[in-house]
Amino acid sequence: MKLRRLGKNGPEVSEIGLGCMSMSGMYGPADRTESIATIHAALDAGVTLLDTGDFYGMGHNEMLIGEALKGVARDRFLVSVKFGAMRDPAGNWGAYDARPAAMKNFLAYTLQRLGLDHIDIYRPARLDPAVPVEETIGAIADMVQAGYVRHIGLSEVGPETIRRAASVHPICDLQIEYSLISRGIEDSILPTCRELGIGITAYGVLARGLISGHWQTARTPGDFRVHSPRFQEGNVEQNLALVETLREIAKARNTTVAQLAIAWVAAQGDDIVPLIGARRRDRLSEALGALDLTLTSADLAAIEQAVPKGAAAGERYDPKQMAVLDSEKTVSGKTS
Repeated sequence: MKLRRLGKNGPEVSEIGLGCMSMSGMYGPADRTESIATIHAALDAGVTLLDTGDFYGMGHNEMLIGEALKGVARDRFLVSVKFGAMRDPAGNWGAYDARPAAMKNFLAYTLQRLGLDHIDIYRPARLDPAVPVEETIGAIADMVQAGYVRHIGLSEVGPETIRRAASVHPICDLQIEYSLISRGIEDSILPTCRELGIGITAYGVLARGLISGHWQTARTPGDFRVHSPRFQEGNVEQNLALVETLREIAKARNTTVAQLAIAWVAAQGDDIVPLIGARRRDRLSEALGALDLTLTSADLAAIEQAVPKGAAAGERYDPKQMAVLDSEKTVSGKTS
């Protein structure tokens, strides 16, 4: 598998990464044995980047990955971990905690659950409005010096926060949603990252399954997508109509809608690494097929015409909500 470098100072990783969140209940129940088999299949296919968060399943996801990686040579994979999201025993979501002392505590537990002596990319999951981002990044930089972390990343933040963080320590990548129907980062976030030499690890490249070509209306218990605007009645029908236009393009290229959507994200720049949220080997295999698809200028034009920017209903990056959804907080008219 080809490699892409995450930012000018970051590591080389496989051109597609595996997002492991869905293996820990976020999209409903997942099979542990199949999840581990999927991780092994990804590694065997040349995928080197595994992405998780310490709050996925309240530590379950890290323990699952740790189990899957037992006996695997350390130079065959890189692990990216998000921290800071707070949850209670019932699984409810709370605030974010990115204080330096809290970060060190989160990191200690992450290393133990994964069974590793260092994390390849460590990042706050969101902006903590109570903690200057410079303090958080500075504290992670101390962990880099101590050898517990190799690279620092960011997640779900806007241009000003990106600049402030990069002024403290080199940032290898920003993790943020990017897909054919979620293109808000193109306005200012992506240009800022490119100016600063920061890569993008793009999650949600299939819009959380909506443009996978396999979407089913019925949801299982525990699937958080039932609360997402893009999946609500009225919106989901409009969005699935866009999928059908993509299906016609996919048929003409003898590929699938999912492969077309993944290939589109990958084609937006060598500084972008799509994260595939597969929790089954068959879905992983389909996603990896996108690597064999080279989109021509005519393909890209046809896709743009079929799904123009802003065409999706219930899009999370509504301009009126951008300040909130990329985790930027405004206090007294100033963006944190």
